[in-house]
Amino acid sequence: MDIILPYFVKAIAGLMIGLQWIPSTLLHWEIHTINIKPSKKYQTLESFGTSAAWWAQHIESEEMADDIARALYCKETGLGLDVIRYNVGGGDYEDPNSYVAGGHWQLRRTQSFYIKNPDTGEFEYDFTRDANARRVLDKAIAYGATQVVLFCNSPHFSMTISGHATGGLKTEVSNLAAEKYPAFVEYLLAIADWFVAQGYPVTAISPVNEPQWGWGGDWVGQEGCHYKPEEVVALMELFAVTMKQRGSPYALLGPESGDMSDAHTAYTDAYFQSEILNAFCDTFAGHSYWMDHDIQKKRKSGRRFKKLYPGKKFEMSEWCELPQKLDSHTIDSGLYKANIIVQDLTLLNAVSWQSWVAVNEDGVMDMRDENGAFDLKNGELVYYNRYWAFKQFTSFIKPGAVRVKVRDSFWLGSRIASVAFKQPGETVLVMVNNSGKAQSIRLGGNYSSVKIYTTDAGRNCELTYKGALKTRQVLPARSISTYILAD
Repeated sequence: MDIILPYFVKAIAGLMIGLQWIPSTLLHWEIHTINIKPSKKYQTLESFGTSAAWWAQHIESEEMADDIARALYCKETGLGLDVIRYNVGGGDYEDPNSYVAGGHWQLRRTQSFYIKNPDTGEFEYDFTRDANARRVLDKAIAYGATQVVLFCNSPHFSMTISGHATGGLKTEVSNLAAEKYPAFVEYLLAIADWFVAQGYPVTAISPVNEPQWGWGGDWVGQEGCHYKPEEVVALMELFAVTMKQRGSPYALLGPESGDMSDAHTAYTDAYFQSEILNAFCDTFAGHSYWMDHDIQKKRKSGRRFKKLYPGKKFEMSEWCELPQKLDSHTIDSGLYKANIIVQDLTLLNAVSWQSWVAVNEDGVMDMRDENGAFDLKNGELVYYNRYWAFKQFTSFIKPGAVRVKVRDSFWLGSRIASVAFKQPGETVLVMVNNSGKAQSIRLGGNYSSVKIYTTDAGRNCELTYKGALKTRQVLPARSISTYILAD
């Protein structure tokens, strides 16, 4: 029998639970009340996506490339993602003096479209390069990808101070001299223009990646380039001015900040304090690392951004579990990712949410041989629980949907994370039950019918109910539930 507490007692109980003054088992005394407030509107969702970096270039089988692209981008049977982030490599694969460490780090070496002609000794473009990755790109678009973002981890190695795309010989020092900025701009725009000319839906270029990290020095694991905030601004301003002069049909995205917390606000502030960038760019791209489940830190970051830059949008363009500790096959991994997505959509007001490497041990899928060893060339495709957790969002929340307020009666003491979006004819409500026990909820609102999809320890985004909406619902223990509520 449910015990109905007066509102003020319930509020006090919720506060006590949030402060861990009483056992969380008391949560089961009361049914959660979940109310959607469609009149309270927030950001408009633009896209979901993922990156093709470091795996697409190693997929030699056309059949496997097709299977992966279908799983990621098909609207009917896959995740139905919108964005594919294509890595414009800095050419470490062609660098005869590459510093990339051995072993699996070799997978991070990239081919470049900018190749030295052996006869003339001059660099020129060859767009037959990176064929495997381009095939994945083609198939992704064929299955439904509508946006291509061309991003760089580093300028081409021929332009850098160290002669490598993997950073400077010393950390914390930019590997791109100011006099080489024009060459980098011409290089990336030439590549972007070629893709556009071939009919690719290039919507943005992103020249800078995680500029605050040291990149280089004694240990090298991937391409990268350090920039101070003022260096980011100078480089990106040159991109903006050149793109405006040429009428480039794609946006300038950046600077892919590797940390959106207070420690790195200098990059955000310098970016939008530039008159040129403030006028040319409406979006700031950042990665939601290092704030996992730190609700206060994320909320503070989101509020700061909204207060200081009210006309700008935030795009969450990269995340994976770092360091990876959870078993990718378990619901623990799926719940972890689902919570991060909810946090980034609600606390950071992200208009786009994109995962990092799609096919990897910390991606949504992987390729393993018969012994379970990682094998991008001959392995079989394995779906991780993170895949199904991602699908609970991507298959149902469409571009153009508007986030609306969700009120949970247990507020601070709730084990349920939730987010809702209003789109034509329906409202999509995603709820993550982090409790080890099933949770009873009472769902407010006038909806004619509902479809419920569930991911938990035994189900993978499975349709578990379709029909009239019952006021009282039960969320399975440790589960992700998506409610499609018809108006």
